[in-house]
Amino acid sequence: MTARQTIHSDQAPKAIGPYSAAVRAGEFIFLSGQLGIDPDSGELVPGGIQEETRQALKNARAILEAAGSSLDRVVKTTVFLRDINDFASMNAAYAEFFTGDYPARSAFQVGALPRGAAVEIEMIALAG
Repeated sequence: MTARQTIHSDQAPKAIGPYSAAVRAGEFIFLSGQLGIDPDSGELVPGGIQEETRQALKNARAILEAAGSSLDRVVKTTVFLRDINDFASMNAAYAEFFTGDYPARSAFQVGALPRGAAVEIEMIALAG
């Protein structure tokens, strides 16, 4: 049986429901969807899709680092958008965090996201 370990970071927002920020199972880390929530205020960052995308990725990076991994070890992301018309703006901010060997990615428009967020990003990464 593969060991299972929950991951949390003081540098990322606490879960807003009955789930873990991430779970390590074997050599993979599965990150729950991250919103653009400021970990200090607990509120969505102002500024729209690009700022929310940047903050969601900062939160994800903090969780990965707490697990001993990094954004460079991400193999798959899934991006949920409130409005698919925000794709290009999200993509511009996303490109600030991933360069070179990009992870696989899917992106979808969804009916709604928690807290009225514009974007939510989940990931699968290799453990450190």
